[in-house]
Amino acid sequence: MFLLSCKKERTFHITAKNATTGEPYPGLSFEIQRSWSGAFENHYKSVGSGFLDENGEVYFTKRLHKNSSYSISVAPPPNTCYISDTDLHPGDETNFKAEFEFAECAYLKFRYKNTNCQNLDDHIRVKRFTNLDGYSGFLIDAEYYGCTDYTMPNYVEVPMGKWFFEWQVTKNNITSNFYDTIFLSSGEQKFYEINY
Repeated sequence: MFLLSCKKERTFHITAKNATTGEPYPGLSFEIQRSWSGAFENHYKSVGSGFLDENGEVYFTKRLHKNSSYSISVAPPPNTCYISDTDLHPGDETNFKAEFEFAECAYLKFRYKNTNCQNLDDHIRVKRFTNLDGYSGFLIDAEYYGCTDYTMPNYVEVPMGKWFFEWQVTKNNITSNFYDTIFLSSGEQKFYEINY
């Protein structure tokens, strides 16, 4: 959302793309909404709507009202698990670019198995993370002791794209570190097993 204090004609360049592949999303609907303060309540009005073109973008020119706020929204594609905050760039005093990024869902499930258990002091700590800015979902560290053989009961919905795994294993007071990266496509189910 942004605030403009003068009535000028403005051109908006709205884009939508996949956050992990950079591919555009054609055909998504967009809306520009005006809001302003009245004597007793706030008022809202749609001042523009339509669909993004085959390149996942649209240019929209509108004369804006004094002392009003304007918000831009783009409907996400189906099965979306990640929506970035809108990045609004003023190109100059009459043009704005609103960039939207989405990522569809994929599905991830883990098994952690101690295949060569030494004793109850065996320890594994696993970190999982993605390169999507602001994503705070399936990132909790996993940590197990002893002769673990744990399989998650269900697949977890996560954004498609790159996922990074780091795990640290301690046995007989010796600690070793391991790393891996995978790419999840839209709708893909991945069963990932760590044997240690």
